[in-house]
Amino acid sequence: MEQFTELAAAFSEEIRQGPLWVQIWVNWMALMMVLTIPFAFVRVEARWAVLAMLLIFPTMMFLYAQFGYQRILGLGHIPYWTPLLVYLLARRDKWRVKESIGGKWLALFTLTISISLLFDYADVIRYLIGERV
Repeated sequence: MEQFTELAAAFSEEIRQGPLWVQIWVNWMALMMVLTIPFAFVRVEARWAVLAMLLIFPTMMFLYAQFGYQRILGLGHIPYWTPLLVYLLARRDKWRVKESIGGKWLALFTLTISISLLFDYADVIRYLIGERV
């Protein structure tokens, strides 16, 4: 467990060393994920988001341990957020955005993971064609 904690700390430090916009984006995604937890008590969509979140973090740490801070880290989101995004969009008629805070959160969360996936797919493709860091 100590090794996992050290790995997570090193990963966080690399983010802090990066561009300000990346730090802001990562903090925004972290906020969206933290907000997932209370909504999971009342929204099935949020329960699936929590499951994805629980799978993403160890996957990211595994990839970071194998490759370091590289574009391939986008692969940590793709297998979990892609099906989650499809699921969320298929259920958007049940969000009740105007009537509920949970619906507003779902719309914002869906937008957030959509933007993240654009970065993630682009980064993984760029990594695969040889562009590192």
